[in-house]
Amino acid sequence: MPNPGLPLASDLPIPPLEELLATAHVVSLPMRVKFRGIRQRESLLLRGPAAWGEFCPFPEYGDAEASRWLAAAIEAGWLGFPVPLRQVIPVNATVPAVSAERVPDVLARFGRVDAVKVKVAEQGQSLDDDVARLHAVRDVLPDAAIRVDANGGWDVPGAVEALTRLAPVGLEYAEQPVPSIEGLADVRSRLRDAGTPVLIAADESVRKETDPLRVARAGAADLIVVKVAPLGGVRRALDVVAQAGLPAVVSSALDTSVGIRAGLALAAALPELPYACGLGTVSLFESDVTMDPLVADDGAIRLRDVAADAGLLERFAAPAERREWWLDRLRRVHALLAP
Repeated sequence: MPNPGLPLASDLPIPPLEELLATAHVVSLPMRVKFRGIRQRESLLLRGPAAWGEFCPFPEYGDAEASRWLAAAIEAGWLGFPVPLRQVIPVNATVPAVSAERVPDVLARFGRVDAVKVKVAEQGQSLDDDVARLHAVRDVLPDAAIRVDANGGWDVPGAVEALTRLAPVGLEYAEQPVPSIEGLADVRSRLRDAGTPVLIAADESVRKETDPLRVARAGAADLIVVKVAPLGGVRRALDVVAQAGLPAVVSSALDTSVGIRAGLALAAALPELPYACGLGTVSLFESDVTMDPLVADDGAIRLRDVAADAGLLERFAAPAERREWWLDRLRRVHALLAP
């Protein structure tokens, strides 16, 4: 069964499996740099009556967790999005766990930006590598807001040590420094007691938890990071933000422009948007599935619809065995959502 917790959108239609299979395209897109340990991003795209939807849970995710991602794709393609409150969405640049020497080249792909998210705590790298990477970012962008994302890669003492060393660079916040909610609360308390000015943001502790609101109840974070697909769609993500009562940052799950469109819909519908969004990740791809990608211009993306291009879908079609793997996954996950 899908993860319990907040329900999916009450009016979400679940199309027959045959309808989904008839519109499914599986692509494999090359990355400019390794990100989350991968150089190719696979995704299954669906063409619904309202728009395109994207189903791209990472391969290691189980079917129950992946069911939320399919619900989000169905919402986009068959239900559409809520009425937007804004048309321009500020976004941050993203710097993967590259060497400090590569930072200027990575940032050059984003153009002018006011905020940067920097990956840290990469397996096989040291805290010195993280410090050097952040200083390289600060050298290129002396006035930008810098946030770090550890993806739960530190333990509590390691996180406190790391954030104490990184704080002088000037951190807007630290995203998921440790894996658990209890650990987040501990890190947040220790930093506050030490007078270290680093806010704590929860990501995995929201999108991967059975109860996405537990992090707020535990006082474990100053803000939350919300991603449309892992939470089951734009409407469910809006509910999570409203019930959590914390400032929210909208981020991507390494989506194509089809998935980024859903993230923009969430950012456009939030009552407040205090932080730049992590929706500029299409710049990390060598190519996209649309001829007019949703990439930042002058630090923001203007809200607009996108359509997958037939030529690009064909050019980047996944090999036959990977296509079958994704279609089998679609069949299994659909069975969890279908009444």
